[in-house]
Amino acid sequence: MNMEYPDRVPLMCQFSIGFMNQQLKDYGITPMELWLDANRYAEALCCLRELCGFDGILASVHGHHANWKEQINRVQIIEGIEVAYYNDRMEKYPDNDLPSAQFFDETKKNIEEVNPDHLPDDLDYLWGSADCLVKIDSANPYRVFDELEVLLKKQFSIHGEVSSPLDYLLYLVGFENALMAMLLYPEKCKLILQKFANGVIKMAKGLCRNTDIDAIKISSPFAGMGFISPEQYREFEHPYVSQIVKAVKEENKHVYIHTCGHINDRLELIRDTGITGLECLDPPPIGNVELEDAFKRIGKNVFIKGNIDSVNTLLNASEEKLVDDVKKIINTGMANKGFILSTACSIAPKVSLDRIQLLHRMVKRYGYY
Repeated sequence: MNMEYPDRVPLMCQFSIGFMNQQLKDYGITPMELWLDANRYAEALCCLRELCGFDGILASVHGHHANWKEQINRVQIIEGIEVAYYNDRMEKYPDNDLPSAQFFDETKKNIEEVNPDHLPDDLDYLWGSADCLVKIDSANPYRVFDELEVLLKKQFSIHGEVSSPLDYLLYLVGFENALMAMLLYPEKCKLILQKFANGVIKMAKGLCRNTDIDAIKISSPFAGMGFISPEQYREFEHPYVSQIVKAVKEENKHVYIHTCGHINDRLELIRDTGITGLECLDPPPIGNVELEDAFKRIGKNVFIKGNIDSVNTLLNASEEKLVDDVKKIINTGMANKGFILSTACSIAPKVSLDRIQLLHRMVKRYGYY
């Protein structure tokens, strides 16, 4: 990440929750515990880091409540899936995907009724998936990092995560409404995005100052070509992410952006936010970024983390093709500074552990400088 040459290519993939659950079935950690319990989540991250031979781990969520069990009214097992009932919602925790939530009352707001001045100054939640929020315990939001520091003993890189202001806007009013609002109410959207940016900056600075993390990942999966144009990126993403990047760099931490899918038309735009690194750089067919081209265009300025196709290479390809694809990625990365071998996006849930362990063997065999 310092744009220097290590002894060998670092290996660090992001775990999907589905992949973690698939590997943890024999370890007594349930999908609900993985999502809600800081100690179990830290234990799972460290266990899988060791099994996979990774040089670092990303804690995608933080802020777990110590008394999370007391917040649940009842739990049922429905078709083998843990289902928790709260006062305002029901949450499902499958073993092959992210959790999902169903609120009893409508939570999405109309853009017309949102007053940016009334949005909270401090964000008390992380945007999860399918309305499944991670509510942050203000009494001790860094519990999982305290546990990771004990378990890892400063031997491996630890990364934290925040979400982009655009993610919060999408959750606040819904995807379709947010995209329409960018066209119909652009100035109001900008006020909302600025308010969320202020909150994300506070969260990021808190992580930097109260934990021993090496980097912060800004998750912005919906800022690619499939959702917004380059012009919209300049208007609704770039100014606000740039502020977060600047704030993290002021804390002397690395900061990188995670945007999935097709981003070839905006590599320079993303670089110009001031980031120190970028993932996923999805290759064709799931994206449209060629690694060698990305290094030529932005590799002098940022470290690059990627770009193994988790589906077409890791999950579905023959072992011969898998080895060939990964060797090419390693060789391309080693010809440049600032390269971390990784899946482009998260490890697909059904990828076998054997295939991930093969990546470790390959960096040990082919990845020494």
